[in-house]
Amino acid sequence: MNPKLAVKGINGIIEGGISVTDFAVVTELDEISAKELLYTLVQNGIGAWNDDLVDFDIPHDRLQTALFAITLGATIEDVSEYLTWRDFEAITGIILEENGFDVTKNLVLTKPRMEIDVIGKKMNLALLIDCKHWKTMSKSALDEIVKKQIERVKRYVADEDITALPVIVTLHQEGTQLVENVPIVPIMKLPSFLDEFVGNLGSLKSIEK
Repeated sequence: MNPKLAVKGINGIIEGGISVTDFAVVTELDEISAKELLYTLVQNGIGAWNDDLVDFDIPHDRLQTALFAITLGATIEDVSEYLTWRDFEAITGIILEENGFDVTKNLVLTKPRMEIDVIGKKMNLALLIDCKHWKTMSKSALDEIVKKQIERVKRYVADEDITALPVIVTLHQEGTQLVENVPIVPIMKLPSFLDEFVGNLGSLKSIEK
């Protein structure tokens, strides 16, 4: 299958059941191509037939469609054009929940005002995640993003009796890296990072009151 065809399919992953005809309209594909794509997605575990409609799990199936397109040869830049920052935050929250974390999204702190995209809590640890949906990022810009996330974590732990770790999650990285001991984690590597981070706490920046 043409990867560009699969990329267009991301727009068709919407709430409620969708017919082949409506899927063609939303994805701007001809009906034959839309039908082929819709059947291929379901065959690959994305969506399920319900009579003449396909039901999708939002936003999980949007990410799965994006990943499917990448496996076919689409670039991350291609698929990112079809994923909103809300998709990205929601998917990050789902991955945390699937790994046993209690999740809070878009927490607003005051004095000074700061917003934390996603918080995952497990036992006495909290991961404070900044979701970055970027294409390219210079080292200086990345350093500034890390600095600001550290400031948010310091503000958060001032009110919480918990150890917290700043984390940056992005779509546009191939491997996890550390900047000032803050992990920069690609979304596709987030599940494995969550499996392993406790054993790596000694090398990660943690902040407490």
